[in-house]
Amino acid sequence: MKANRSFVVNLTMRLLPSTRCFGLKRSLLRWAGGKIGNNVRCASNSVFLLGGELSIGYDTWIGHEGLLIGGRASISIGANCDIGPRVTFACGSHRINPKGPHVAGESYSSPISIGDGCWIGVGATILGGTKIGERSVVAAGAVVKGEFPAGCLIGGVPARVLRTSLNGIVIE
Repeated sequence: MKANRSFVVNLTMRLLPSTRCFGLKRSLLRWAGGKIGNNVRCASNSVFLLGGELSIGYDTWIGHEGLLIGGRASISIGANCDIGPRVTFACGSHRINPKGPHVAGESYSSPISIGDGCWIGVGATILGGTKIGERSVVAAGAVVKGEFPAGCLIGGVPARVLRTSLNGIVIE
């Protein structure tokens, strides 16, 4: 996304009703350089602070107080996804430098990819370098980094696969 335009997008979206004006919000994100599918619905108090590409597939919901942040890496969210409130996507991090003046050394960023049909629960954190297969569920509060297969239940800190198949499982 274009940094100067994302500033305008974030400022404008805060002025809009949280769960209304979805068409205008899609247009603003596209204007800032995002590849935004039809019927993407984004709560106004979500924040987009990206230098890399943003792609959100059609019919995806981004919940209240979502945060998409970090570096030049891309964030790709598939179609038909449900992203709960207060979910953080953080592409950027730092290399640990125990001998430097700051332990948080050189910065870097890694892409994030979420497959079609995923559900990410409230308060989850998705870190750079994560790839989640289609139709997977991320439990509330999970801290996710790494590659995860399609159709699994992911949870914990750090996150791991809790179930390899969602067939027959009722998630409430």
